Amino acid sequence: MDNRPRLAIFRSNKYLYAQIINDEKSKTLMSIDTREIKSGTPLKKANEAGKKLAEKALGKGVKKVVFDRGGFLYKGKIRSFAEGARVGGLEF
Repeated sequence: MDNRPRLAIFRSNKYLYAQIINDEKSKTLMSIDTREIKSGTPLKKANEAGKKLAEKALGKGVKKVVFDRGGFLYKGKIRSFAEGARVGGLEF
């Protein structure tokens, strides 16, 4: 069985939240949200958040994850975040 951590994402009306979770230990390894990004459009903020989360993950040795979009459609901020995470080096 492939025991990759899960990249879970949640989108509210204003912000995007993402965390990498080890489901076997029920522990959040790292997280980020678009409130940490100060400038840009919502799509650019989502993309930048994806890159920063990928940077954090690679720093802790996590390269491959399972993408859990939480039922949200793969468009807009969700897609922008995923593309940023892939550019940053995460594989899913």
